[in-house]
Amino acid sequence: MLFVILGQGKTGKLVSDLALERGHTVRIVQEEDNEAGAALTADLLRGVDAVIDFTTPDAVVPNMRAVLGAGGRMVVGTTGWYGQLGEMRRLAETHKAALLYGTNFSVGVQVMYRVAKELALAAQGYTFHITETHHTSKKDAPSGTALSIKQVLETANPTLQAEISSVREGDAAGIHVVEARSKNDVIELRHEAFSRRGFAEGAVRAAEWVAGKTGCWDFREIFEQLN
Repeated sequence: MLFVILGQGKTGKLVSDLALERGHTVRIVQEEDNEAGAALTADLLRGVDAVIDFTTPDAVVPNMRAVLGAGGRMVVGTTGWYGQLGEMRRLAETHKAALLYGTNFSVGVQVMYRVAKELALAAQGYTFHITETHHTSKKDAPSGTALSIKQVLETANPTLQAEISSVREGDAAGIHVVEARSKNDVIELRHEAFSRRGFAEGAVRAAEWVAGKTGCWDFREIFEQLN
């Protein structure tokens, strides 16, 4: 398959490497050549199976408008743009494009979401708190993953409110801890990424999955279908 990679930060570079490892062809579009999505023309996208975006909240929206408006397929690992999700969903539907987005493409984190849901249902009367720790260069806080965990908890049990604490230190790839505390005990659910490889691998597998499809999905909905 042919993938266009947007974003050459730590995760974006690893996505490129893993796509090559899995036998794909990679075309990298540099940030300086793609102001406001200008490089993502119909000509550039012709023959591309999917565009993978790990850029910034400011850059990703113009990128999505360009790719989806041209009827392309897109995997978005960038967070901080979900206020525009409705617009992007409509673009995908109108132009028979495909958008697969996620706050976290680690399969382990998807499992954590499921366990967190069960904990919220079972731990009635407990107080919930989420702590997320990431590297110092991460731009958004709280993390998109922490916000997703909060949504999972509060949707499963509307009587609870989960507060989030954000920590930025060193080169931490991502640690998320859910604490459920009562007067008698505390329950902790923890996911720690040892590197960004799990995120990058999930994104490449997501791009393989979305190729040839039309629609709009959260990664949580489809991760079990990955090859």
